[in-house]
Amino acid sequence: MHAEIHGHRGARGLRPENTLPGLAHALELGVDALEFDVALTADRRLVLTHDLTVSAVTSADRYPAFPGDPLFPYVGRPVGNLTLAQLRTLECGVRLPLVSGDRFVATQVPVPDTRMPTLSAVLALVNAYGADRVRLHVELKSDPTRPDLSADPRELTELVVAELDLHGRLGGAAILSFDWRILGVARSLVPATPCYALVERATMDPAWFGGLDLDDFCGDLPAAALAAGGTVLSPDHVLLDEELMSDAARAGLPVVAWTVNDPARAAVLLDLGVAGVVTDYPDRMRVLWAERGLPLAAPLSPMRAPVG
Repeated sequence: MHAEIHGHRGARGLRPENTLPGLAHALELGVDALEFDVALTADRRLVLTHDLTVSAVTSADRYPAFPGDPLFPYVGRPVGNLTLAQLRTLECGVRLPLVSGDRFVATQVPVPDTRMPTLSAVLALVNAYGADRVRLHVELKSDPTRPDLSADPRELTELVVAELDLHGRLGGAAILSFDWRILGVARSLVPATPCYALVERATMDPAWFGGLDLDDFCGDLPAAALAAGGTVLSPDHVLLDEELMSDAARAGLPVVAWTVNDPARAAVLLDLGVAGVVTDYPDRMRVLWAERGLPLAAPLSPMRAPVG
């Protein structure tokens, strides 16, 4: 299996994240997998958002969904407390950094008048591009330490699986989560669908690991991920070294590193044997892949008008 390029939140470094224009841009550049984040609204709709509260960086209030809406403004409120109609009023195509030096402002092309999309709209977009060979990596956003912000893991997973199945995309999808409870649910529902065990230093805790204690596995992270239902280990790239790669090989788990934007670092990871890198800049990684003679995903163009 050759190393793959996974577009992070579409192509976050180049277009607004978790939006139809951003995902389309990644497809047009050429990626092996399209990664994006999904959360549940108050009216049980699946929308693309990285944060469980409406982000002041990726979203801006425009107007209330109806006159006198007591929840307006929406920025800063839990996504799960707002309806799709309320969330669709937000401007999601212009990055608004809260601090100076936001590295994406210099490279991300704004796309004004962009809305927060539903998972259904994303699947229609993928269909419009005929992207049957591009895997959809759906990260289910859930924080086990904040049940007040998070949907029930089983309900969220069941709804995502049902939507993918409705569009005939289960065979070309993967389920990703830092909340490893979701991995177990997904494996019980769709055992043939890959499950990515996401991890970073901040989530190396039984709360995030579905109750598993890393000490019970003698510190063997891949073994714990395997026990939780993971079929792929996907760590923050700073955690990756030869020891972790060896542990993953022993557990039989491929390793996909995130989020890698420096081609020099990506080259090191390729030498370590990662199965793929998740990147905000698929264009940079394509240059590295070409230099190494690695297979590249074909750039795509829309075959029919996307559904918004």
